[in-house]
Amino acid sequence: MRQAGRYLPEFRETRAAQDFFSTCRSPEACCELTLQPLRRFPLDAAIIFSDILVVPQALGMEVTMVPGKGPSFSEPLREERDLERLRDPAVVPSELGYVFQAITLTRQRLAGRVPLIGFAGAPWTLMTYMIEGGGSSTMAQAKRWLYQRPQASHQLLHILTDALVPYLVGQVAAGAQALQLFESHAGHLGPQLFSKFALPYIRDVAKRVKAGLQEAGLAPVPMIIFAKDGHFALEELAQAGYEVVGLDWTVVPKKARKLVGKTVTLQGNLDPCALYASEEEIGRLVQQMLDDFGPRRYIANLGHGLYPDMDPEHVGAFVDAVHRYSRLLRQN
Repeated sequence: MRQAGRYLPEFRETRAAQDFFSTCRSPEACCELTLQPLRRFPLDAAIIFSDILVVPQALGMEVTMVPGKGPSFSEPLREERDLERLRDPAVVPSELGYVFQAITLTRQRLAGRVPLIGFAGAPWTLMTYMIEGGGSSTMAQAKRWLYQRPQASHQLLHILTDALVPYLVGQVAAGAQALQLFESHAGHLGPQLFSKFALPYIRDVAKRVKAGLQEAGLAPVPMIIFAKDGHFALEELAQAGYEVVGLDWTVVPKKARKLVGKTVTLQGNLDPCALYASEEEIGRLVQQMLDDFGPRRYIANLGHGLYPDMDPEHVGAFVDAVHRYSRLLRQN
């Protein structure tokens, strides 16, 4: 979860020279930022450095990353007619060629050391940014659309799905060996809105990406769905066509396993703030987590991304503890 990041001094050095999205558009910079955590920690996979908001950009929306504030859209979607401003989703793969180049370059530099994961934001999460114009604690404007403009909301979610499918297939063609879909704003929807405006599109992405890979003559890759605060939909997510369901730290591992069954892999779910604890305490928390999930169909991870003020030494303590206790679990 957010392996490359502001918690690493070398990341800040690399990023200091240019603005955020210029970095995203530089395959060489993205490759370097993806590899930095692997030079420090014995991680089992790499995730390409990019951002979920490159998709709205490719659809013609202007987004900047404001230091200390986050993403900002100069002209968010306000009215139904604003959907006419969006480009045809068919142009998205050619607009995002720089992501594919970054993946290919990184895959070459990794030289088989660890697998490389590609990713994208899910339709509802992208929709929230495009309407809110940035981050929001309530997503009230985006949710207003769901209630007042359900038809236009579905139209936008369809456009985003049509953009995401070739984008994700293109990532695999470029060298990604797994894909993760981030529904970061799932928690702003209750079960009813989620099953109407998020879940159908999450399902559609998985189904169409798998069909697209087959059509392109590409081998299938594992797909991961991470719906933050979407604990109310774990059963449905487990049946949405993904091999892995990511969990945030608010979910009880044993309850999650009961809900998703034995054939789906779970990923997660240490509270990122646990990395503020002592290294000894991190080890204890990791052991507890691994015991709760058990040794089968499980990927140890954090329950969300790292924060900028986290000590890299504590990230290392987390990774080492996972490896140490994994070996013990397997032996037993």
